[in-house]
Amino acid sequence: MQMYLLAVNPTDSVTEGFLPAARRLGLTVTVLTDQPAAHRAAAPDAYEGVEVLECQVHDFRAVVARISAHRRPDAVFSNSDHLQVQTALAAGYFGLPAKDWRAALRTKDKAEMRRRLAASGLPADTAVRAAEVPAGHDPGSALDGQGIGYPCVVKPREGVASEDVVLVGDRAELVARCAQIRSRRPDAALVVEEFLPGGLRTLETLGDGAARRVLGGFRTRLSPPPYFIEERLTWDPDRSGPVVDQVLAQLDALGVGFGACHTEFVVDRGRARLVEVNYRAIGDQCDLLLADLLGVPLFELILRVHLGEPLPPDPWPAPSGRAACLAYPYAREGGTLTAAPDPEDLDLDGVRLAYRPLRAVGSHRPLHHTNRDLLGVVRGIGADQETVDHAVDAFVASRKWEITA
Repeated sequence: MQMYLLAVNPTDSVTEGFLPAARRLGLTVTVLTDQPAAHRAAAPDAYEGVEVLECQVHDFRAVVARISAHRRPDAVFSNSDHLQVQTALAAGYFGLPAKDWRAALRTKDKAEMRRRLAASGLPADTAVRAAEVPAGHDPGSALDGQGIGYPCVVKPREGVASEDVVLVGDRAELVARCAQIRSRRPDAALVVEEFLPGGLRTLETLGDGAARRVLGGFRTRLSPPPYFIEERLTWDPDRSGPVVDQVLAQLDALGVGFGACHTEFVVDRGRARLVEVNYRAIGDQCDLLLADLLGVPLFELILRVHLGEPLPPDPWPAPSGRAACLAYPYAREGGTLTAAPDPEDLDLDGVRLAYRPLRAVGSHRPLHHTNRDLLGVVRGIGADQETVDHAVDAFVASRKWEITA
């Protein structure tokens, strides 16, 4: 069976998750990407036997043309934030299982997501006040009459990975921050929305179009304001209850139900309010930990629904007596990474630890104040949370990451 996988840059989710899963399923894989050289150079073992073709993957018409002129597809799939609409349209064109392209658009476009939820008839206290600021428009006046006070959050309308997401305290700071973002993204529309107090959590789901399973989620610790770098994610096995029901109702309003979805939300006084919906599997190696923790072939299950197979009945019993977290050492200054740990797998006090670098020694980068500043990831799984947290903290404290300006 022929699967086309749409991608921009190589990711661990693809090289360590989906490509090995496709091989285990016996699929013939063709990667369509606008960065073919990067994919051919990445993880040679993962790409062995994988065809990589250049394609303007941001244009669904180019994707359809490339596939139509090649081999008949049995599945068209992507785990990229940037390519869900294009993938849905291309899969739909060939009559294959696909996400609703309208739902993919609503989740990618943060302003449209807010408008859709506001008009959904869901309880008003779950709505988030937001204003769209088109390119070239005054951000200060965009808030007039919107009921958005300070502090508030400004972000690109179609951004990812906390890039250019910043908390602002007053109108002057809002105007200044928007000017900074526009210096890097002159044509990008922005969204300004109320700041949501409370704890940040995630919900991970997988659906086949008829049934949807809640896998669990994570509790996220962020860097100090005004930025939103993910420092740590702690496994949260909760799969039911009022908060989960509220999140699922909002996903239903957006039309989300097919394939993997990673939803970020804030809980405050029992209210679940969405921060963003990423209509793909969680990344930054959380998906690798999730598959290990649940003890199920997660990546194969995701690919199988795109091949038209139904989810098996309750394939992932909630893991009992297991705890997990991921920690992300990250850069506090720009410069060259001159020292960092090598990849490592070890057992510490009964906790299985895996460390993987996310940035190569010798690489030079400016400070982004986003997840692009992550240097590596430590994954830990053990019997209880206190022991896991202690083992992960001990590992980070005993290793050294050096950046030279």
